[in-house]
Amino acid sequence: MSAEQANAVPVLRLAGVTKTYYLGEVEVPVLRGVDLEVHEGELTVVLGPSGSGKTTLLNVMGALDRPSTGRVEFDGRDLSEFSDRQLTEFRRHELGFVFQLYNLVPTLTAQENVEVATEGLDNVMEAAEALRLVGLEERAHHFPSQMSGGEQQRVSVARAVARRPRLLLCDELTGALDSTTGRTILDLVVRLNAELNMTIVVITHAVPVGGLADRVIRIDSGRVVEQRLNETRVAVADIDC
Repeated sequence: MSAEQANAVPVLRLAGVTKTYYLGEVEVPVLRGVDLEVHEGELTVVLGPSGSGKTTLLNVMGALDRPSTGRVEFDGRDLSEFSDRQLTEFRRHELGFVFQLYNLVPTLTAQENVEVATEGLDNVMEAAEALRLVGLEERAHHFPSQMSGGEQQRVSVARAVARRPRLLLCDELTGALDSTTGRTILDLVVRLNAELNMTIVVITHAVPVGGLADRVIRIDSGRVVEQRLNETRVAVADIDC
């Protein structure tokens, strides 16, 4: 990563973000004053144990949920000023999501799953090209039930990438996979970051994955406890995922 990247204006910025849920009259604080930045073209890994607030953080970063207090800015725009409809359009045009559960439509082929995700959007990638990027061009006409878990996850990545998102958010994307298949998915994410200069955030409990990142953010008990830039990035083959 260059000094220019390190000093660039962040594409996503969270400042003083809190998130509290209520169970009846009981307050359950999940995020407690989170400050972080995601920079254009970087691969950022957010690390934290189960229950640390990682998924809630992803939901706030991805405008799937609003913070209780604090600011979430995307390209300098304060998302708290957006209506629910504007947030929906923002997510459709600016963001891509990959989750631990693949969420593919079982009655659609791989190609159709990608195509349905890009309907009504401009400047999208052809489904065939997106599937080629993830190495599944020969599986384009197969249904999810005819594919392995790793292949289904690659389809979900293709579906997200085909929208050409400014920011790709990945939540425990290897959590349901064995270690060999997990490395394949992580290698794909690293390659997309390098070849497409795609800005990617990977949220995971797997500490070794942090070695793949430009920027590592560690969260615990709803607070950011460490942020660092990696001088060098570890090869996927050298990590235990």
